[in-house]
Amino acid sequence: MKGRDFWKWKSLKIKLEVKLRDRISIKYEAIIGLEVHAQMLTETKIFCGCSTKFGSEPNTQTCPVCIGMPGVLPVLNKKALEYAIKTGLAMNCTISKFSRFARKNYFYPDLPKGYQISQYELPICEHGNIEIVVNGNIRKIGITRIHMEEDAGKNIHEGAGNYSFVDLNRAGVPLMEIVSEPDIRSAREAVEYMKKMRTILRYLGVCDGNMEQGSLRCDANVSVRPVGQKEFGVKTELKNINSFRFVEKALDYEIKRQIKVIKEGGKILQETRLWDSTQGITEPMRGKEEAHDYRYFPEPDLVPVVVDQKWIDEINASLPELPDIKRERFVSVYGLPENDADFFTSDKPIADWYEEATASYALSVSGHKVVSNWVKGELTRLLNEENRSIEECPLKPLQLADMLTLIDKGTISGKIAKTVFEEMYKTGKDAEVIIKEKGLVQITDEGEIEKAVDEIIAKYPKEVERFKAGEEKLIGFFIGQIMKATKGKANPQIVNELLKKKLST
Repeated sequence: MKGRDFWKWKSLKIKLEVKLRDRISIKYEAIIGLEVHAQMLTETKIFCGCSTKFGSEPNTQTCPVCIGMPGVLPVLNKKALEYAIKTGLAMNCTISKFSRFARKNYFYPDLPKGYQISQYELPICEHGNIEIVVNGNIRKIGITRIHMEEDAGKNIHEGAGNYSFVDLNRAGVPLMEIVSEPDIRSAREAVEYMKKMRTILRYLGVCDGNMEQGSLRCDANVSVRPVGQKEFGVKTELKNINSFRFVEKALDYEIKRQIKVIKEGGKILQETRLWDSTQGITEPMRGKEEAHDYRYFPEPDLVPVVVDQKWIDEINASLPELPDIKRERFVSVYGLPENDADFFTSDKPIADWYEEATASYALSVSGHKVVSNWVKGELTRLLNEENRSIEECPLKPLQLADMLTLIDKGTISGKIAKTVFEEMYKTGKDAEVIIKEKGLVQITDEGEIEKAVDEIIAKYPKEVERFKAGEEKLIGFFIGQIMKATKGKANPQIVNELLKKKLST
């Protein structure tokens, strides 16, 4: 290599090394937008009278309308429209008084008509937001739109032979698609956003939020860009994400994958990728479609949706107390710590169970906290051991309240109460019944307790001498021995008082 050529090569090499070093040292941020499909809890489908019940035999909940037979006409389910408006109001959206359905054209075996009835340029709800808390910081995530659409059927690939089955029971089931702004900056934020959305939907009673059954599904649009850059990077769409854990794992993987591709000098392709939960990776599925690929046009078989302000106001007035407001009340009225309030208000059935129990028992702030401790502690532990939800709890809130009252009266001690509580949970019996059957009434007779105290003091003379010599922590040893001797039934306060009195003489 000649001298001049060498220096040209050297200069180019240095430039490339500088570019590579700069690329590696650049910090990137993720830009994430979520499209959440929520199945509405209507009894019938969005455009016909077929049932929406989950788990029925394949193709038993169909009719000419939902399987796309020629000559049939769809009719909008008013309850589905009401649920969409209710959701929009709860998520701070503007409700469109004039909206319209459109045909989204694509061909797939589980789409019987060859198009999906959805909403496009005129959705029912727009410009909302949801607040989430991540690492102690409040983040407001914008909602671009909420629109109504029908679900497709389901392809079933299991079975013998080189063929698949199509179940059209789900075709026509009413969905809301809730589209966020690209405001989410991490996988953790995405999970918190989805959890908050699920909580709101369950509070409203418009969706059960069951991700395993597919009634809450998520697609994610992900891109990365250098920190400080305004322009978005090329995005990929992730599909097939059916749990909060997989949402976080899939997004974390895709963000790292895109950064790695860019740092190595590659380009991100605009494509749809599937999350493979077994391998923990995303894989290419197809090129990402644009809106024009679907050839949207107004649905000719449905008139525009026109709603008046009076009905919107009526729906707004019917909204339940939403989680953020309930959380504030649990803190301000019940005096609960924020962690306790978060725990209860994250799921409406748990909040309802707690409120019924505390209304039957608590007369003070300390009482509300006592109920909270039992529900968060013992009750949640027992439910988790059997993988039960609070709706399946065999114990009634009033039963817990009655047991706590018995503790206050001195009928049982706090330690015995745990035994009673487990038996109540297992059998469904009331606390008083269990206490009588098992002879668990607390000993409060001072003479009887004094006799037990004297016996233990006489049994352990060396420990008595050590206590008197200054080892005051031995008081716990004596209390333990007395409680053991009385099978945990001695009143701890009386035991403590008598011990201190006798050991100090």
